[in-house]
Amino acid sequence: MSLIRNIVKILASLPTLIFAVIIIGAVYLVAIGIYKGGTALNDLLSENKNLKKALTNLTDESKIGYAKVLSQTKDDKGKVLTTTLRFVETSRDNELKHVLQREYTIEGDVVHFDALIVKFSDKMVMDGRKRSMYLWRRIYGEKMQPDSGYAIEEFGSEPGRYSDIMRELSIEERQVFWAGIWDLANDPEKLSEYGISAIYGSVTYTQLRPKLIYVFRITSTGLLYPEVIPEI
Repeated sequence: MSLIRNIVKILASLPTLIFAVIIIGAVYLVAIGIYKGGTALNDLLSENKNLKKALTNLTDESKIGYAKVLSQTKDDKGKVLTTTLRFVETSRDNELKHVLQREYTIEGDVVHFDALIVKFSDKMVMDGRKRSMYLWRRIYGEKMQPDSGYAIEEFGSEPGRYSDIMRELSIEERQVFWAGIWDLANDPEKLSEYGISAIYGSVTYTQLRPKLIYVFRITSTGLLYPEVIPEI
């Protein structure tokens, strides 16, 4: 009888054991994937000469795009209810060429433009000078929570503005780089290890009006701001 009871106990515990094994295995695979991903990024940033050459080709940014109002709705008292705008990102070597164009409708008329600034240390570039790049993240109104904003660039993807300087890297290397850059924004302790001096968010906001163009500029130090000019 004791043998039968032991067999029954073993059989009864099998689902739990199997579930535990599956969970442990899944955690192990995820851990291995994170480790390999981090190692690949570290190798890419520390050893890949093509990447260092690409980062060296980064130039001081100036005009990087613009926004303009397409339409606004108002209530009986003239208060702006919604603003529909066009957001454009331009090519690094040609301000007339669009690499990204989107339209958004925001509640109200005060709009926030959120970007991620990435600064590379002098050891990451061939001429020893520091470089930086930016990644557009999202747009949101003042009545919205930032994490409810509308995406501009897809998280982990390669921005069209930088596709030209990355052309000497393989597709896999480019995927590792961009996925890693986006992820590092949430892991600042690893920045110095990867030769990145800073990753931080930069948000500029302004009250939008029709018949004006809001030209976005970014300085070599990573300062992002809009310049307002009349629409021609």
